[in-house]
Amino acid sequence: MNTDYEFPLWETTGMICGIDEVGRGPLAGPVVAGAVVFPRWFRPDGSVLEQLNDSKKLSPRLREELTLEIKEHALGWAVAAVEPETIDLINILQATMLAMNSAVESLPVTPDLLLVDGNRFKTSLGIPYTTIVKGDALVFSIAAASVLAKTHRDAIMAAYGAKWPEYGFERHVGYGTGEHVRAIMQYGRCPIHRKSFKLRQLGEK
Repeated sequence: MNTDYEFPLWETTGMICGIDEVGRGPLAGPVVAGAVVFPRWFRPDGSVLEQLNDSKKLSPRLREELTLEIKEHALGWAVAAVEPETIDLINILQATMLAMNSAVESLPVTPDLLLVDGNRFKTSLGIPYTTIVKGDALVFSIAAASVLAKTHRDAIMAAYGAKWPEYGFERHVGYGTGEHVRAIMQYGRCPIHRKSFKLRQLGEK
Protein backbone atom coordinates (compact mmCIF):
# COMPACT_ATOMS: atom_id res chain seq x y z
CA MET A 1 0.00 0.00 0.00
CA ASN A 2 1.15 3.52 -0.76
CA THR A 3 0.07 7.00 0.33
CA ASP A 4 -1.92 7.62 -2.85
CA TYR A 5 -5.07 8.46 -0.88
CA GLU A 6 -3.30 11.04 1.26
CA PHE A 7 -1.39 12.83 -1.51
CA PRO A 8 -4.30 14.86 -2.94
CA LEU A 9 -5.34 15.79 0.60
CA TRP A 10 -1.83 17.03 1.40
CA GLU A 11 -2.28 19.64 -1.34
CA THR A 12 -4.55 21.60 0.99
CA THR A 13 -4.02 19.95 4.40
CA GLY A 14 -1.09 19.86 6.76
CA MET A 15 -1.03 16.87 9.11
CA ILE A 16 -3.31 13.93 8.38
CA CYS A 17 -4.09 11.38 11.07
CA GLY A 18 -5.27 7.85 10.35
CA ILE A 19 -7.43 6.21 13.02
CA ASP A 20 -8.60 2.64 13.48
CA GLU A 21 -9.70 0.34 16.28
CA VAL A 22 -9.51 -3.35 17.12
CA GLY A 23 -11.45 -5.37 19.63
CA ARG A 24 -15.07 -4.32 19.24
CA GLY A 25 -16.33 -7.89 18.91
CA PRO A 26 -14.49 -9.95 21.54
CA LEU A 27 -16.08 -11.27 24.72
CA ALA A 28 -13.08 -10.16 26.78
CA GLY A 29 -10.37 -7.54 26.97
CA PRO A 30 -10.21 -3.88 25.96
CA VAL A 31 -11.11 -2.12 22.76
CA VAL A 32 -7.97 -0.41 21.45
CA ALA A 33 -7.58 2.45 18.97
CA GLY A 34 -4.50 3.62 17.11
CA ALA A 35 -3.76 7.04 15.65
CA VAL A 36 -0.86 7.75 13.28
CA VAL A 37 0.40 10.93 11.59
CA PHE A 38 3.01 10.63 8.85
CA PRO A 39 5.08 13.50 7.49
CA ARG A 40 3.53 15.42 4.64
CA TRP A 41 4.36 13.91 1.23
CA PHE A 42 5.62 10.70 2.87
CA ARG A 43 6.26 7.77 0.53
CA PRO A 44 7.12 4.27 1.81
CA ASP A 45 8.88 3.35 -1.44
CA GLY A 46 11.42 0.58 -1.03
CA SER A 47 10.59 -0.12 2.61
CA VAL A 48 8.62 -2.82 4.38
CA LEU A 49 5.88 -0.22 4.85
CA GLU A 50 4.80 -0.94 1.26
CA GLN A 51 3.33 -4.14 2.71
CA LEU A 52 0.93 -2.23 4.98
CA ASN A 53 -2.64 -3.49 4.79
CA ASP A 54 -5.61 -4.20 6.99
CA SER A 55 -3.93 -5.69 10.07
CA LYS A 56 -6.19 -8.76 9.98
CA LYS A 57 -4.66 -9.73 6.63
CA LEU A 58 -1.06 -9.65 7.90
CA SER A 59 0.93 -12.28 9.77
CA PRO A 60 1.84 -11.56 13.41
CA ARG A 61 5.52 -11.41 12.46
CA LEU A 62 4.92 -8.86 9.69
CA ARG A 63 2.70 -6.78 11.99
CA GLU A 64 5.49 -6.60 14.54
CA GLU A 65 8.00 -5.56 11.87
CA LEU A 66 5.62 -2.94 10.51
CA THR A 67 4.96 -1.61 14.01
CA LEU A 68 8.64 -0.79 14.43
CA GLU A 69 8.77 0.92 11.02
CA ILE A 70 5.61 2.92 11.65
CA LYS A 71 6.92 4.22 14.96
CA GLU A 72 10.25 5.13 13.34
CA HIS A 73 8.80 7.06 10.39
CA ALA A 74 5.68 8.66 11.83
CA LEU A 75 5.58 12.26 13.01
CA GLY A 76 3.42 11.04 15.85
CA TRP A 77 1.57 7.91 16.93
CA ALA A 78 -0.52 6.82 19.89
CA VAL A 79 -2.70 3.98 21.10
CA ALA A 80 -5.49 4.10 23.67
CA ALA A 81 -7.40 1.28 25.37
CA VAL A 82 -10.82 1.30 27.01
CA GLU A 83 -11.22 -1.50 29.53
CA PRO A 84 -14.12 -3.97 29.89
CA GLU A 85 -15.56 -2.19 32.94
CA THR A 86 -16.07 0.97 30.90
CA ILE A 87 -17.37 -0.98 27.91
CA ASP A 88 -20.03 -2.49 30.18
CA LEU A 89 -20.89 0.93 31.56
CA ILE A 90 -21.20 2.98 28.36
CA ASN A 91 -21.58 0.25 25.64
CA ILE A 92 -19.09 -0.87 23.02
CA LEU A 93 -19.90 1.82 20.44
CA GLN A 94 -19.33 4.65 22.90
CA ALA A 95 -16.22 2.90 24.23
CA THR A 96 -14.86 2.71 20.68
CA MET A 97 -15.44 6.43 20.16
CA LEU A 98 -13.73 7.10 23.49
CA ALA A 99 -10.68 5.02 22.53
CA MET A 100 -10.37 6.77 19.15
CA ASN A 101 -10.63 10.24 20.64
CA SER A 102 -8.22 9.36 23.44
CA ALA A 103 -5.66 8.13 20.91
CA VAL A 104 -5.85 11.43 19.00
CA GLU A 105 -5.56 13.42 22.23
CA SER A 106 -2.45 11.41 23.15
CA LEU A 107 -0.60 12.30 19.95
CA PRO A 108 2.49 14.51 20.33
CA VAL A 109 1.21 16.59 17.39
CA THR A 110 -2.19 18.09 16.57
CA PRO A 111 -3.53 16.84 13.23
CA ASP A 112 -5.47 19.00 10.79
CA LEU A 113 -7.62 16.17 9.42
CA LEU A 114 -8.72 12.78 10.75
CA LEU A 115 -9.27 9.81 8.44
CA VAL A 116 -11.32 7.26 10.36
CA ASP A 117 -11.98 3.65 9.42
CA GLY A 118 -15.65 2.72 9.20
CA ASN A 119 -18.82 4.75 8.78
CA ARG A 120 -19.35 6.18 12.28
CA PHE A 121 -17.37 8.63 14.35
CA LYS A 122 -18.19 11.15 17.03
CA THR A 123 -15.76 13.68 18.43
CA SER A 124 -15.59 16.89 20.43
CA LEU A 125 -11.99 17.62 19.45
CA GLY A 126 -12.90 20.22 16.83
CA ILE A 127 -10.79 18.55 14.13
CA PRO A 128 -12.37 17.89 10.70
CA TYR A 129 -12.77 14.22 9.88
CA THR A 130 -13.78 11.82 7.14
CA THR A 131 -15.02 8.27 7.68
CA ILE A 132 -13.94 5.66 5.13
CA VAL A 133 -15.52 2.21 4.88
CA LYS A 134 -12.78 -0.43 4.63
CA GLY A 135 -10.29 2.37 5.16
CA ASP A 136 -7.78 -0.02 6.72
CA ALA A 137 -7.41 -1.69 3.32
CA LEU A 138 -7.45 1.54 1.29
CA VAL A 139 -5.68 4.29 3.24
CA PHE A 140 -2.04 4.09 4.31
CA SER A 141 -2.45 6.11 7.52
CA ILE A 142 -5.49 4.10 8.62
CA ALA A 143 -3.74 0.81 7.89
CA ALA A 144 -0.83 1.96 10.05
CA ALA A 145 -3.21 2.79 12.89
CA SER A 146 -4.82 -0.62 12.47
CA VAL A 147 -1.45 -2.36 12.83
CA LEU A 148 -0.47 -0.40 15.95
CA ALA A 149 -3.81 -1.07 17.59
CA LYS A 150 -3.69 -4.77 16.73
CA THR A 151 -0.15 -5.40 17.99
CA HIS A 152 -0.87 -3.44 21.17
CA ARG A 153 -4.06 -5.35 21.92
CA ASP A 154 -2.52 -8.72 21.06
CA ALA A 155 0.27 -8.06 23.56
CA ILE A 156 -2.30 -7.20 26.24
CA MET A 157 -4.24 -10.39 25.56
CA ALA A 158 -1.09 -12.51 25.59
CA ALA A 159 -0.30 -11.16 29.06
CA TYR A 160 -3.86 -12.02 30.15
CA GLY A 161 -3.31 -15.50 28.72
CA ALA A 162 -0.40 -15.98 31.09
CA LYS A 163 -2.48 -14.73 34.01
CA TRP A 164 -5.57 -16.84 33.22
CA PRO A 165 -4.17 -19.77 31.17
CA GLU A 166 -7.42 -21.75 31.31
CA TYR A 167 -9.06 -19.37 28.81
CA GLY A 168 -6.43 -19.36 26.03
CA PHE A 169 -6.51 -15.58 25.54
CA GLU A 170 -3.14 -15.67 23.78
CA ARG A 171 -4.73 -17.75 21.00
CA HIS A 172 -8.17 -16.25 20.39
CA VAL A 173 -7.48 -12.77 21.90
CA GLY A 174 -10.91 -12.75 23.50
CA TYR A 175 -13.09 -13.56 20.50
CA GLY A 176 -15.97 -15.98 20.90
CA THR A 177 -14.31 -19.09 19.50
CA GLY A 178 -15.50 -22.55 20.48
CA GLU A 179 -12.49 -22.93 22.75
CA HIS A 180 -13.25 -19.66 24.50
CA VAL A 181 -16.96 -20.32 24.94
CA ARG A 182 -16.27 -23.79 26.37
CA ALA A 183 -13.80 -22.27 28.84
CA ILE A 184 -16.41 -19.74 30.00
CA MET A 185 -18.97 -22.52 30.41
CA GLN A 186 -16.48 -24.51 32.50
CA TYR A 187 -14.81 -21.79 34.57
CA GLY A 188 -17.22 -18.87 34.40
CA ARG A 189 -16.09 -15.36 33.53
CA CYS A 190 -12.86 -13.82 34.76
CA PRO A 191 -12.33 -10.08 35.56
CA ILE A 192 -11.54 -9.10 31.95
CA HIS A 193 -14.72 -10.53 30.46
CA ARG A 194 -17.33 -8.06 29.22
CA LYS A 195 -20.39 -8.77 31.33
CA SER A 196 -22.64 -6.90 28.91
CA PHE A 197 -21.75 -9.36 26.12
CA LYS A 198 -24.22 -12.21 26.52
CA LEU A 199 -23.79 -15.86 25.56
CA ARG A 200 -26.66 -17.82 24.06
CA GLN A 201 -24.90 -21.01 25.13
CA LEU A 202 -25.47 -19.97 28.76
CA GLY A 203 -29.09 -19.02 28.13
CA GLU A 204 -28.28 -15.32 28.34
CA LYS A 205 -30.27 -12.71 26.44
